[in-house]
Amino acid sequence: MVCTTPKSSLSAADLAQLAIDIKTEAKRLGFQQLGITDTQLGAHVQRYENWIEQGLHGDLDYMVRHGSKRWTPEELVPGTLRTLAVRMNYLNPQDSAEEVLKHDNHAYISRYAVGRDYHKVLRSRLKKLISFIQQRAESYNFRAFVDSAPVLERAMAQKAGLGWFGKNTMLINRNGGSWFFLGEIYTNLPLPIDPPYTEEHCGKCTACLDKCPTNAFRGPYILDSQKCISYLTIEYHGSIPEELRPLMGNRIYGCDDCQLVCPWTRFKEHTTEQDFQARHSLDDIELIELFAWDEAMFLEKTEGSPIRRTGYSNWLRNIAIALGNAAYSQKVVAALEARQMHDSSIVREHVEWALAQQARKQACDQVHPI
Repeated sequence: MVCTTPKSSLSAADLAQLAIDIKTEAKRLGFQQLGITDTQLGAHVQRYENWIEQGLHGDLDYMVRHGSKRWTPEELVPGTLRTLAVRMNYLNPQDSAEEVLKHDNHAYISRYAVGRDYHKVLRSRLKKLISFIQQRAESYNFRAFVDSAPVLERAMAQKAGLGWFGKNTMLINRNGGSWFFLGEIYTNLPLPIDPPYTEEHCGKCTACLDKCPTNAFRGPYILDSQKCISYLTIEYHGSIPEELRPLMGNRIYGCDDCQLVCPWTRFKEHTTEQDFQARHSLDDIELIELFAWDEAMFLEKTEGSPIRRTGYSNWLRNIAIALGNAAYSQKVVAALEARQMHDSSIVREHVEWALAQQARKQACDQVHPI
């Protein structure tokens, strides 16, 4: 879509009032906040390029593929003048993330993924918001994005006043912590812009860096994707380095440790969205039960879920590692042995590793019985 610049019949006062009305409608649609910014991302661009040059994006080739379109909205959608950035909470009030992490025979799934696919939820709401705006500005163009195109969304959200970059690279909001999704609308409608969020409230705290199970942070604001559990369990399709496997614990899809430990999450706002309620008990379920799913069951249970992104073989790979990390159990061994002849060499490799871990723990228990 090309955003040509039509002759505006909207005065500065009209545009100011429209911006207020858009924010009100965004809240009615379930977004916690909407901010408006221009297309200049400044220092964010250099930081991103430095991160890429160091190879810290791992195998995420799509982070490089589109070049400057990622930080130049008018290259992606010609004529773009403004970005409307939104955030929507996703953490459930009854969530027991910390408790699940304590039980090594249960599966930990990143809290953003236990419900319906956020891409679909936010995109639907953004389309409704666009329809609302077009009733007042019908000659203008709009395009919505939810982690679906080369967009530096956290940078845009910071510029739009939604929060600051934490040392864990997450966007943090003073009133809402970091448990929220982001979305954007590109438009050629020249709305008044909001001030960027320029304060930084992390201070000397390094809790997020210290807590990372795999020590994936090279320093504040610098994440090495190749050591990040979220990258390894979701995006990476190869053999997970053996030295990292014991550090992954029971985290089979993503990792929230740096958010869970962040002091600002004390101010988290919980979601009221039914779509983000946990499905199929994925917020607290035993590893053995998930490992027993065949591919048809995996596809059925993850329909409309972001978990499908990892694929069935990687799903089994991840669970095998978690079973290897669990306390010794004959049930765990039996579950692993049932997958020893799996069609995927990746699954077989990780099953063998897990069985070796279980055998070592069994031997240790026999020498040092409780």
